[in-house]
Amino acid sequence: MIVEAEAGDFQALIAGQPPRGLALPEGEVAPLATLEMLSALAAKVRAAFAPAAWLLVEQGEVVGLCSIMSAPTPEGVIEIGYGVAPCRQNLGAAGRAVADVVAWASSDARIAALTANTATANLFSQRTLERNGFRKVGARVDKEDGLLICWRIETGDPSAPAARR
Repeated sequence: MIVEAEAGDFQALIAGQPPRGLALPEGEVAPLATLEMLSALAAKVRAAFAPAAWLLVEQGEVVGLCSIMSAPTPEGVIEIGYGVAPCRQNLGAAGRAVADVVAWASSDARIAALTANTATANLFSQRTLERNGFRKVGARVDKEDGLLICWRIETGDPSAPAARR
């Protein structure tokens, strides 16, 4: 399940503490630098749009994070990114979380589509997106991550007036 992440949740994770009385997995949810970057990203997005990020929670444990990468475009498109703690990967948590985010976006009139990017070698993430209805729409080169596959799913009425979204 996804739980909207608040600033205090990121502060707790950065301090190595479980947020909201939830448990933490063995090891780490994400590297410290990633948590700090996601905290700053969420604060920036939250200034213009909410929700900005979610905790991925399974059986009372924070197993990962999902973030909105920027406020929606005027057309109602948002990009998401997600990650699962190394010790909880390949157990379906990402798929369940992406399904929850798609359901949220489908019920939010502000959102017409979701996009995501995966590394060409990340077959698990590609399958996660495919199983949740995303389709490949192209590719791009990122200076840090190299060649990425671009994905998209329509979640709302793209012809709806922007003011309604």
